[in-house]
Amino acid sequence: MDIHLQITDMAGAVPSHSTVIVNFVAAIRSQLKNSTCYVFSDNVQYRFRTPDGESKVLVPDASINCRVKSRRGNTFIDAPRFVMEVLSPSTESYDRNEKMELYRQQEIEEYWIVDWEKKTVEIYQLDYENGIPRYYLWKKIDDTNKDELKIIHFPNVKITFDELFAEINLDQ
Repeated sequence: MDIHLQITDMAGAVPSHSTVIVNFVAAIRSQLKNSTCYVFSDNVQYRFRTPDGESKVLVPDASINCRVKSRRGNTFIDAPRFVMEVLSPSTESYDRNEKMELYRQQEIEEYWIVDWEKKTVEIYQLDYENGIPRYYLWKKIDDTNKDELKIIHFPNVKITFDELFAEINLDQ
């Protein structure tokens, strides 16, 4: 088995980075209760195969997975429907490029990139162009259009902009 892991220098997330993840999971968890879908924080990993056959393991900051029976230990072997990454200086390029590409290849329906410092959410939606999956920026949310924040593929699950960024300390 050929597994390529990328080692990223992560000196530890600042509390605000973790707060966004906790806020998201806390707001979503109770809404998914008694459904077949679950929300997970950054403590589960997903194993994917790239189109050229490589095995990759990724740990998103948050995910919503409706295929929770396909796993081995804490590693899921099937893709979630939703992934959120919270930017940090050491991972921003990886989140915006390689991770986004791997999520696209796995046809993950919705991908959020959250910048806690700028208080923005980029919502990417998967669509197809000539049968090829592509991510399209559906909307960039900030304080000026915060009422438009929604999880596209889970329309009955709600989180507000203020809930997502609650208790963020920009001095951290």
